Amino acid sequence: MADFWYKCSLVVAPWLVAGLIRLWFATCRVKVRGDGPLREFARHDTGIAAFWHYSFLYLFYYFRKFPAAVMVSASRDGEYIARLAQRMGHVPVRGSSNRGGVKALRAMIEQLQQGKNSAIVADGSQGPARQAQAGCILMASKSGKPIFPVAWATNRAIIFNSWDRTVIPLPFATIVVRVGDPLVVPAVVNAAQVEDYRLELEARLNRLYDAAWHEVGRSAHDTGAPRRKNKGT
Repeated sequence: MADFWYKCSLVVAPWLVAGLIRLWFATCRVKVRGDGPLREFARHDTGIAAFWHYSFLYLFYYFRKFPAAVMVSASRDGEYIARLAQRMGHVPVRGSSNRGGVKALRAMIEQLQQGKNSAIVADGSQGPARQAQAGCILMASKSGKPIFPVAWATNRAIIFNSWDRTVIPLPFATIVVRVGDPLVVPAVVNAAQVEDYRLELEARLNRLYDAAWHEVGRSAHDTGAPRRKNKGT
């Protein structure tokens, strides 16, 4: 019986949430900083958007005009996220650092080579939060595509009590989206160089993160939140 209700919820929930997201987020005022290089690049090529896990839900919506292959956890709960991504026009690739990660990484690289944009949470499916993992660097190296770091902040939000403190902007909130300059990784890199590029990506993402949240009057999304709700991992 539990499996029956799970399968039913997989059909209904992503469809309802996708519709609600489109209506909900359309009410928000969005300020975009530094996206010129990304928009110019997107006219003639594909790339990799990298962002922290807390921000994934809004970015599914934000990047709806730039459909991408997105890596989604292979867990049972991840199926909801995968189907929601599909509803937003993206192509979910299942896998994470501790389950099917190598296979998923190869699939993401194949999508890039076939002309599809890619999007990946730089801190993975289980964190630690706001600490970049090496997968994004390896993807950029093997595909030859640049990484565009992206962070966003909002002045009014629901912030869930999950490991990443997932953020959902409230209706009519102001959202600041910051896009960094592309990070290009050479085709041939050794382990030490992968670590150097990983640290560079982490630093760039955190600079964008700090600037975005400072602009909306906060030091970070997981401090001073006006509302919190529990959310399963």
